[in-house]
Amino acid sequence: MSIKIYGFWRSIASFRVRVALKLKGLPFEEIPVDILAGEQFEPGYVAVNAERVVPTFIHDGHTLFQSLAIIEYLEDLQPEPRLLPQDPGERAYARSLALVTIADGHPLITPRVRNRLMATFGADAAAVEDWGRHWTTEGLAAYERLLERRAPAPFALGAEPGLADICIAGHVIATQYLRLELDGFPVVAGLAERCFALPAFASSHPFEQPGYKAAQAR
Repeated sequence: MSIKIYGFWRSIASFRVRVALKLKGLPFEEIPVDILAGEQFEPGYVAVNAERVVPTFIHDGHTLFQSLAIIEYLEDLQPEPRLLPQDPGERAYARSLALVTIADGHPLITPRVRNRLMATFGADAAAVEDWGRHWTTEGLAAYERLLERRAPAPFALGAEPGLADICIAGHVIATQYLRLELDGFPVVAGLAERCFALPAFASSHPFEQPGYKAAQAR
């Protein structure tokens, strides 16, 4: 099976897809696209993904984008181990948890939003960081309330990690970028700790990617 993804080491959406592929045991090749340097706007990449974002997933003639759609494709491609429950209600609950960050939190802190804040509203670096910290904290608080109502056991929907855990772990990575502490969010912190104890999560972390290590070496 030949799978390629175009991603970026710092991209939380790319992280989500990496984890899903590794939990499924599917080998893949990742091709770096430096979205901070603007490589997503180059004609060669626009030909691959007209939205000009990462990740892009390529398999068996299909070119897919948006991490949630990619993960659901993987679920159909290789149903085991499951990342989404078979029960319709549980499946919808897993998607709901995922969308707290995919639809609500993460889109507000992406590079294109940060750049727009600076270019249009004159926000300086401190204001942009404050913006990111605010919306990331809002997401943390939402997750903490949700997980308090239905405690992880030990993962969000039971014994094995799935879509919801992948997305919550990605949200926690955003807190690391923004130097936010998790002291006020113990349930989220505990879930993230259990996730990152697993090789699929740990090896997919942005700080474990070749691009990050190369940047640190410079």
